[in-house]
Amino acid sequence: MNYKLFIFLFFIFSCSPQFSSSNKKPYTARGIAYIYNDLDFNENTIKGRMNNDILQVSHQSLRTGVLIKIINPENKKSIVLKNTKRIKFPDFYKILITNPVAEQLGLNIDLPLVEIIEVKKNKSFVAAKAKIFNEEKRIPSKAPVASVQISNISKNKSKILHKKSQKLFIHIASFYSLETARFLKQRITKEVIDLDDKKLKIKKVNNKETQVILGPYSSVNLLKNDYIKLKNFGFEELNIFINE
Repeated sequence: MNYKLFIFLFFIFSCSPQFSSSNKKPYTARGIAYIYNDLDFNENTIKGRMNNDILQVSHQSLRTGVLIKIINPENKKSIVLKNTKRIKFPDFYKILITNPVAEQLGLNIDLPLVEIIEVKKNKSFVAAKAKIFNEEKRIPSKAPVASVQISNISKNKSKILHKKSQKLFIHIASFYSLETARFLKQRITKEVIDLDDKKLKIKKVNNKETQVILGPYSSVNLLKNDYIKLKNFGFEELNIFINE
Protein backbone atom coordinates (compact mmCIF):
# COMPACT_ATOMS: atom_id res chain seq x y z
CA MET A 1 0.00 0.00 0.00
CA ASN A 2 1.42 3.41 -0.95
CA TYR A 3 1.86 6.43 1.33
CA LYS A 4 -1.14 8.31 -0.10
CA LEU A 5 -3.42 5.38 0.68
CA PHE A 6 -2.23 5.36 4.31
CA ILE A 7 -3.15 9.05 4.58
CA PHE A 8 -6.51 8.39 2.96
CA LEU A 9 -7.40 5.53 5.28
CA PHE A 10 -6.31 7.53 8.32
CA PHE A 11 -8.66 10.33 7.26
CA ILE A 12 -11.74 8.22 6.62
CA PHE A 13 -11.36 6.11 9.74
CA SER A 14 -10.89 9.21 11.90
CA CYS A 15 -14.41 10.19 10.79
CA SER A 16 -15.89 6.80 11.65
CA PRO A 17 -17.97 6.25 14.83
CA GLN A 18 -16.62 2.74 15.22
CA PHE A 19 -13.11 4.04 15.94
CA SER A 20 -12.07 5.85 19.11
CA SER A 21 -8.97 7.62 20.38
CA SER A 22 -9.19 5.51 23.51
CA ASN A 23 -7.29 2.22 23.55
CA LYS A 24 -9.21 0.98 26.58
CA LYS A 25 -12.26 -0.26 24.73
CA PRO A 26 -12.57 -4.06 24.60
CA TYR A 27 -11.98 -5.73 21.25
CA THR A 28 -15.17 -6.63 19.37
CA ALA A 29 -15.70 -8.24 15.98
CA ARG A 30 -18.31 -10.13 14.02
CA GLY A 31 -17.62 -12.70 11.34
CA ILE A 32 -17.00 -16.35 10.54
CA ALA A 33 -15.51 -18.77 13.08
CA TYR A 34 -12.98 -21.38 11.97
CA ILE A 35 -14.01 -24.75 13.41
CA TYR A 36 -10.82 -26.65 14.18
CA ASN A 37 -9.95 -30.07 12.77
CA ASP A 38 -6.71 -32.02 12.85
CA LEU A 39 -6.55 -32.37 9.05
CA ASP A 40 -6.11 -28.62 8.62
CA PHE A 41 -3.32 -28.69 11.20
CA ASN A 42 -1.61 -31.59 9.44
CA GLU A 43 -1.86 -29.73 6.13
CA ASN A 44 -0.37 -26.61 7.76
CA THR A 45 -3.47 -24.47 7.16
CA ILE A 46 -3.54 -23.89 10.91
CA LYS A 47 -0.20 -23.25 12.63
CA GLY A 48 -0.97 -24.97 15.93
CA ARG A 49 -2.79 -27.92 17.44
CA MET A 50 -5.90 -27.78 19.61
CA ASN A 51 -7.74 -30.44 21.61
CA ASN A 52 -10.96 -31.02 19.69
CA ASP A 53 -12.51 -32.93 22.60
CA ILE A 54 -12.80 -29.93 24.91
CA LEU A 55 -13.87 -26.28 24.88
CA GLN A 56 -10.99 -24.26 23.44
CA VAL A 57 -10.66 -21.03 21.46
CA SER A 58 -7.76 -19.21 19.85
CA HIS A 59 -7.53 -15.59 18.74
CA GLN A 60 -4.47 -14.39 16.83
CA SER A 61 -4.21 -10.84 18.17
CA LEU A 62 -5.61 -11.06 21.71
CA ARG A 63 -3.13 -12.09 24.39
CA THR A 64 -3.16 -15.60 25.79
CA GLY A 65 -5.40 -15.94 28.84
CA VAL A 66 -7.72 -13.04 27.99
CA LEU A 67 -11.43 -13.83 28.36
CA ILE A 68 -13.52 -13.85 25.21
CA LYS A 69 -17.30 -13.89 25.00
CA ILE A 70 -18.51 -15.71 21.88
CA ILE A 71 -22.11 -15.17 20.78
CA ASN A 72 -24.20 -16.93 18.18
CA PRO A 73 -26.25 -13.99 16.80
CA GLU A 74 -28.89 -16.31 15.38
CA ASN A 75 -29.99 -17.94 18.63
CA LYS A 76 -28.30 -15.57 21.15
CA LYS A 77 -26.45 -18.42 22.87
CA SER A 78 -23.13 -17.35 24.32
CA ILE A 79 -20.11 -18.69 26.14
CA VAL A 80 -17.08 -17.12 27.83
CA LEU A 81 -13.70 -18.83 27.46
CA LYS A 82 -10.12 -17.77 27.84
CA ASN A 83 -7.87 -17.43 24.82
CA THR A 84 -6.06 -20.76 25.07
CA LYS A 85 -3.21 -19.92 22.70
CA ARG A 86 -2.41 -17.68 19.77
CA ILE A 87 -2.55 -19.88 16.69
CA LYS A 88 -2.10 -18.55 13.16
CA PHE A 89 -5.11 -19.30 10.96
CA PRO A 90 -6.45 -17.80 7.69
CA ASP A 91 -7.06 -14.05 7.99
CA PHE A 92 -10.64 -14.28 6.75
CA TYR A 93 -11.83 -15.89 9.98
CA LYS A 94 -12.38 -14.04 13.26
CA ILE A 95 -11.63 -16.80 15.75
CA LEU A 96 -10.58 -20.45 15.89
CA ILE A 97 -12.85 -22.71 17.97
CA THR A 98 -13.04 -26.41 18.72
CA ASN A 99 -16.04 -28.56 17.81
CA PRO A 100 -17.48 -28.63 21.39
CA VAL A 101 -17.66 -24.81 21.35
CA ALA A 102 -19.56 -24.89 18.05
CA GLU A 103 -21.94 -27.48 19.53
CA GLN A 104 -22.54 -25.49 22.71
CA LEU A 105 -23.42 -22.41 20.65
CA GLY A 106 -25.57 -24.33 18.17
CA LEU A 107 -23.64 -22.89 15.23
CA ASN A 108 -24.59 -23.57 11.64
CA ILE A 109 -21.60 -25.58 10.39
CA ASP A 110 -22.05 -24.17 6.86
CA LEU A 111 -22.09 -20.60 8.13
CA PRO A 112 -20.65 -20.38 11.67
CA LEU A 113 -21.26 -16.66 12.16
CA VAL A 114 -20.22 -15.36 15.58
CA GLU A 115 -19.80 -12.14 17.49
CA ILE A 116 -16.78 -11.95 19.78
CA ILE A 117 -16.20 -9.53 22.66
CA GLU A 118 -13.12 -9.19 24.81
CA VAL A 119 -14.25 -9.41 28.45
CA LYS A 120 -12.74 -6.83 30.79
CA LYS A 121 -12.95 -6.65 34.59
CA ASN A 122 -15.61 -4.34 36.01
CA LYS A 123 -17.48 -4.40 32.71
CA SER A 124 -20.66 -6.35 31.95
CA PHE A 125 -18.96 -9.53 33.15
CA VAL A 126 -17.13 -10.22 36.38
CA ALA A 127 -13.95 -11.95 35.32
CA ALA A 128 -13.83 -14.19 38.35
CA LYS A 129 -17.14 -15.80 37.39
CA ALA A 130 -15.79 -16.81 34.00
CA LYS A 131 -12.37 -17.99 35.18
CA ILE A 132 -11.00 -21.09 33.50
CA PHE A 133 -8.54 -23.18 35.47
CA ASN A 134 -5.59 -25.09 34.07
CA GLU A 135 -7.48 -28.29 34.85
CA GLU A 136 -9.74 -27.57 31.86
CA LYS A 137 -7.29 -29.48 29.67
CA ARG A 138 -8.32 -32.66 31.45
CA ILE A 139 -12.09 -32.08 31.27
CA PRO A 140 -13.83 -34.22 28.64
CA SER A 141 -16.23 -32.40 26.32
CA LYS A 142 -19.32 -34.11 27.79
CA ALA A 143 -18.54 -33.15 31.37
CA PRO A 144 -20.18 -30.07 32.94
CA VAL A 145 -17.88 -27.06 32.89
CA ALA A 146 -18.71 -25.06 36.02
CA SER A 147 -16.00 -22.49 35.44
CA VAL A 148 -17.49 -21.31 32.15
CA GLN A 149 -20.45 -18.95 32.00
CA ILE A 150 -22.94 -20.07 29.36
CA SER A 151 -26.07 -18.06 28.61
CA ASN A 152 -29.34 -19.48 27.27
CA ILE A 153 -28.01 -22.96 26.58
CA SER A 154 -30.38 -25.88 27.04
CA LYS A 155 -29.54 -28.85 29.20
CA ASN A 156 -29.37 -31.11 26.18
CA LYS A 157 -26.23 -30.74 24.11
CA SER A 158 -26.93 -28.79 20.94
CA LYS A 159 -26.02 -30.22 17.59
CA ILE A 160 -24.16 -28.20 14.96
CA LEU A 161 -26.86 -27.13 12.57
CA HIS A 162 -26.99 -27.26 8.79
CA LYS A 163 -29.23 -24.51 7.47
CA LYS A 164 -30.11 -23.12 4.07
CA SER A 165 -27.90 -20.33 2.78
CA GLN A 166 -28.64 -16.75 3.84
CA LYS A 167 -27.71 -13.36 2.46
CA LEU A 168 -24.30 -12.21 3.65
CA PHE A 169 -22.87 -8.70 3.81
CA ILE A 170 -19.47 -7.18 4.61
CA HIS A 171 -19.57 -4.08 6.81
CA ILE A 172 -16.65 -1.99 5.56
CA ALA A 173 -16.96 1.21 7.62
CA SER A 174 -19.34 3.58 9.41
CA PHE A 175 -19.35 7.38 9.24
CA TYR A 176 -21.16 10.37 10.68
CA SER A 177 -21.04 12.04 7.27
CA LEU A 178 -22.91 10.78 4.21
CA GLU A 179 -20.42 12.66 2.02
CA THR A 180 -17.51 10.73 3.54
CA ALA A 181 -19.30 7.42 2.95
CA ARG A 182 -19.84 8.39 -0.69
CA PHE A 183 -16.18 9.38 -1.01
CA LEU A 184 -15.07 5.98 0.30
CA LYS A 185 -17.47 4.17 -2.05
CA GLN A 186 -16.05 6.06 -5.04
CA ARG A 187 -12.48 5.32 -3.98
CA ILE A 188 -13.17 1.58 -3.56
CA THR A 189 -14.99 1.43 -6.90
CA LYS A 190 -12.08 3.09 -8.64
CA GLU A 191 -9.13 1.31 -6.99
CA VAL A 192 -10.19 -2.19 -5.88
CA ILE A 193 -9.71 -4.37 -8.94
CA ASP A 194 -12.40 -6.88 -10.01
CA LEU A 195 -14.80 -5.89 -7.24
CA ASP A 196 -18.48 -5.97 -8.25
CA ASP A 197 -19.45 -2.34 -7.66
CA LYS A 198 -23.14 -3.29 -7.88
CA LYS A 199 -22.71 -4.93 -4.48
CA LEU A 200 -21.19 -1.79 -2.94
CA LYS A 201 -23.89 0.11 -1.08
CA ILE A 202 -24.40 3.02 1.29
CA LYS A 203 -26.83 2.36 4.15
CA LYS A 204 -28.09 5.17 6.37
CA VAL A 205 -28.66 3.65 9.82
CA ASN A 206 -29.73 6.86 11.58
CA ASN A 207 -28.86 10.57 11.73
CA LYS A 208 -25.48 9.79 13.28
CA GLU A 209 -24.35 6.73 11.32
CA THR A 210 -24.02 5.88 7.65
CA GLN A 211 -22.51 2.54 6.66
CA VAL A 212 -20.63 1.38 3.59
CA ILE A 213 -21.48 -2.28 3.01
CA LEU A 214 -20.79 -4.89 0.35
CA GLY A 215 -23.26 -7.59 -0.62
CA PRO A 216 -25.38 -9.59 -0.69
CA TYR A 217 -23.52 -12.88 -1.10
CA SER A 218 -25.12 -16.29 -1.29
CA SER A 219 -22.09 -18.24 -0.06
CA VAL A 220 -19.07 -17.83 2.19
CA ASN A 221 -16.67 -18.62 -0.69
CA LEU A 222 -17.98 -15.75 -2.85
CA LEU A 223 -17.81 -13.38 0.12
CA LYS A 224 -14.32 -14.57 1.01
CA ASN A 225 -12.85 -13.49 -2.35
CA ASP A 226 -14.04 -9.88 -1.98
CA TYR A 227 -13.13 -9.85 1.72
CA ILE A 228 -9.53 -10.66 0.81
CA LYS A 229 -9.50 -7.94 -1.88
CA LEU A 230 -10.61 -5.35 0.67
CA LYS A 231 -8.02 -6.55 3.19
CA ASN A 232 -5.31 -6.28 0.55
CA PHE A 233 -6.51 -2.75 -0.22
CA GLY A 234 -5.77 -1.81 3.39
CA PHE A 235 -8.82 -2.36 5.59
CA GLU A 236 -7.72 -3.87 8.90
CA GLU A 237 -11.04 -4.91 10.46
CA LEU A 238 -14.07 -6.01 8.44
CA ASN A 239 -17.22 -7.46 9.96
CA ILE A 240 -19.70 -9.85 8.39
CA PHE A 241 -23.46 -9.75 8.88
CA ILE A 242 -26.45 -11.83 7.80
CA ASN A 243 -29.52 -10.36 6.08
CA GLU A 244 -28.38 -6.78 6.61
